[in-house]
Amino acid sequence: MLVAPASYPSSRKSAPLLAQRIRSVGPDPDARLFTGPRGGRISTAVLRDATHWDEVVTKLGHEHLRRHDLRHTGLTWFADAGTPVHILRRIAGHGSLNTTQRYLHPDIHKITAAGTALSAHLTAIRAPHPLPHPIAMTR
Repeated sequence: MLVAPASYPSSRKSAPLLAQRIRSVGPDPDARLFTGPRGGRISTAVLRDATHWDEVVTKLGHEHLRRHDLRHTGLTWFADAGTPVHILRRIAGHGSLNTTQRYLHPDIHKITAAGTALSAHLTAIRAPHPLPHPIAMTR
């Protein structure tokens, strides 16, 4: 679950609701915090209607944006924050790491930083290492 920092106005409003839902489902790690109108999984159609998705993206001028794109973005942000891919697989509910990896889209800055880190590592390996100074024994 993504949790916004407390400084975000929406998180101050949603935190009590989420806390109440967590208390109500109990300790079951597989329990759903929110369910559809019949108590089951929230379907794509229910989510689209409940969030007025089509109207919202049209007003924002992003008619091409799909809810599933947010899933790709969220998983990529988790990966960029250092979350291991096997944990991302569990968060996403994927059966395979290959599926999860298809969701990850690093930006050019992350790719460039990886190249810079590799160059620094290889430079350090090739650099001559100074010999230790001999230890003089005195009596």
